[in-house]
Amino acid sequence: MKAAPKVSAKRGPKAKPKPRAKPSPKPSPKPSPKSNAKSAAAFAPRLIIFDVDGVLVDVRGSFHRSIIDTVRHFTGKRVTYADIQQWKRRTGYNDDWRLTTDWVAALGHPVKYAKVKREFQRIYWGANGKRGNVWRERWLVPRRRLERWARRADLALFTGRTRRELRHTLERFGVSDLFPRIVTMDDVRNLKPHPEGLLRLLNGADPRSAIYLGDVLDDALAARRAGVPFLGVLARGSEAHRVRAAQLRRHGSRAILHSTNDLEKLWP
Repeated sequence: MKAAPKVSAKRGPKAKPKPRAKPSPKPSPKPSPKSNAKSAAAFAPRLIIFDVDGVLVDVRGSFHRSIIDTVRHFTGKRVTYADIQQWKRRTGYNDDWRLTTDWVAALGHPVKYAKVKREFQRIYWGANGKRGNVWRERWLVPRRRLERWARRADLALFTGRTRRELRHTLERFGVSDLFPRIVTMDDVRNLKPHPEGLLRLLNGADPRSAIYLGDVLDDALAARRAGVPFLGVLARGSEAHRVRAAQLRRHGSRAILHSTNDLEKLWP
């Protein structure tokens, strides 16, 4: 008899190994202002140009308070500091007199620019022996720090203030000698966001050798049109930061500093 053929046992299909669970990625830490600034704008400028209001001087008690008081004078309505930031995120309002005039009109009380300006100036400078809001200003960068910066680069100012307003503040805080190059609204035919003021300060120099620090949209636009690198300055946790930080980044800001004092973190 023939031996029965061997029948090999059929094996079932091999079970596929279970894929290993991929470890969930660790959330990326939020960059600190220091690391953000270093990665975004490490530089060695030969000319540092500052805007003044909100960058070197806290003007909430002076210019911003004068806006609020002037709007109330003409309309009887109480507006807020937060409301100011909404106006400041628009272009064309580096001039606080123009901003106030348009705001008064938007509230249903059209008044001529010259009349609004006169009242604003009365509130800002003071009248009849009463001190104005200008005395509420606070200087933000210590003189010694500015002196240290001045040994490494030329310091200049490009501001929407008048010469008189700027001179009063620089003399009051004892820093006039640190800014030999200044452009105010009295020195140009075209206000920000036009780059005329920045181009005058450059005086033919390579725009990339400079840096401009500002806090509003018109500052960023002027810098971009002049080809000058721009840094935004917006206080941490402020309404200005909430409203304008992303906007300034969209318009070319290399970094957002929480204080002008953080500028030193950019130097190698």
